[in-house]
Amino acid sequence: MPPRVLRIHPSDDVILALQDLAPQERVNLDGQAYDLVEAIPAKHKFAAREFAPGQTLTMYGLTIGRARERIPRGARLRIENVVHESDACEAKPESRAWTPPPYAKLKGRTFQGYRRADGRVGTANHWIVVPLVFCENRNILTLRDALFDELGYSPAAPYREVARQLASKARTGASPEDLLAFDAGAPKAGDARARLFPHVDGVPFLTHGMGCGGTREDARTLCGLIAGYLTHPNVAGGTILSLGCQNAQVAWLKEELAARDPYFEKPLVILEQQQQPSENELMRRALRETFAGLARAERCRREAVGIEHLVLGVECGGSDGFSGISANPAIGHASDLLVGAGGGVILSEFPELCGVEGDLVRRCADDEVAARFLDLMRAYARRAAAVGSGFEANPSPGNIKDGLITDAMKSAGAAKKGGTSPVVDVLDYPAPLRRKGLNLQCTPGGDVESVTAMVGAGANVVAFSTGLGTPTGNAIAPVLKLSTNTILAQRLPDLIDLDAGPIVTGAKSISEVGEELFELVLRTASGEYQTKADRLGQADFQPWKRGVSL
Repeated sequence: MPPRVLRIHPSDDVILALQDLAPQERVNLDGQAYDLVEAIPAKHKFAAREFAPGQTLTMYGLTIGRARERIPRGARLRIENVVHESDACEAKPESRAWTPPPYAKLKGRTFQGYRRADGRVGTANHWIVVPLVFCENRNILTLRDALFDELGYSPAAPYREVARQLASKARTGASPEDLLAFDAGAPKAGDARARLFPHVDGVPFLTHGMGCGGTREDARTLCGLIAGYLTHPNVAGGTILSLGCQNAQVAWLKEELAARDPYFEKPLVILEQQQQPSENELMRRALRETFAGLARAERCRREAVGIEHLVLGVECGGSDGFSGISANPAIGHASDLLVGAGGGVILSEFPELCGVEGDLVRRCADDEVAARFLDLMRAYARRAAAVGSGFEANPSPGNIKDGLITDAMKSAGAAKKGGTSPVVDVLDYPAPLRRKGLNLQCTPGGDVESVTAMVGAGANVVAFSTGLGTPTGNAIAPVLKLSTNTILAQRLPDLIDLDAGPIVTGAKSISEVGEELFELVLRTASGEYQTKADRLGQADFQPWKRGVSL
């Protein structure tokens, strides 16, 4: 019989419900009986002892909250009776040997990747088209309209026929009620046009709302992020449109490119509209030069390379009460396997590391790395406070509804994605990854901003856990989705690549699912598996405005 409740750490005085529990039900755990005073939905927690007002609660062996009022033993924990509280960080780096988990299939593994001139290896071969300022968004979209179909990147349109049938009914005078009741049946995808450049995996046309009107820091940071995408091993080259007078100047972009790759030699088209005789000439020139660049990118071919060239970004979004016991630890196991093989891992979302600073500091390679981590965490917390918020405001309504009622509780589970390996470096957004091993990156907790940032730093594959379901993808790096529970995997199969739900029921171990994920990462990196996000065309790109987003 599957377990019904779980105490994650021996010192915990908070117990997780793995199934819906009825009021007045008696549950047994570790030789003790607990009489529930109310219903406890699956993913939520109940008190293992009585708490007086002001007493702290422990989960994952960490402080995750403080009682607002008296909480009886067996009562459900809610935002009404528990407030965020976390342990103060007084830890120091500890010199300790780390042994990666054993995996017989690890030795000598390779994947089919794209070698770049700077020595890095891509898992895809993209040409990006991006503006330096939001004023050029329309021109970017105009280029997309002109190029996408002709290049063969338009996905088959399964809803076009549904829209055509609805339009036909509307033309014949159908009422609003008739249109609401009409069912065209399951949408059928048409045939997508063959790609003109079959070895170019995609041409993402990216837009954003930055580049001018904000702070100079935001403009410079945007240039760094775009430079991170241009130098990314998954990118063969790019087209940049600039207006000319904006804060995010072309000179800054070139400086950021040089800082990341002093010998940058990818094909790059940079056009400033204010230097052109007309918009017509700008667009015609952009089309000509982009076609020429694509023809060069088409020459790239995959080849066998060692898995030490992989950099895995680890992310969670739409998290639930099972995230910290199923999908996140499975991602952490895969992360440890990759680090053990010489690869890189990026763990981000600093608001979701609140309360686990001590453990991460103890794992830091040296005092300098630890100090940088704490300095960035504290600076971020001050910025959040300056706009009237704080890390405690990170959990979303969906998180809370599904059992994550404090930021410290959410963070304790979110940090599991980073596995157990030493922290070799700490990156401030949008700095690039310089060392293989586990890296911490300062980003917000919003999944699209965070994934955008990790990819900008060099992640060439992303593993993403979700308990509620999210379509998040990325413009240039494949994003693999793990469901924390099987119900989600069955309900939204078009979003989920791998189900970690069997960990909750005891059907599989964390290491088993982690190894399944590791193998799926290798297949994805080789172009053998297309992620669900990529099938949906979910090419997200969202730069972070520092100090605004949690």
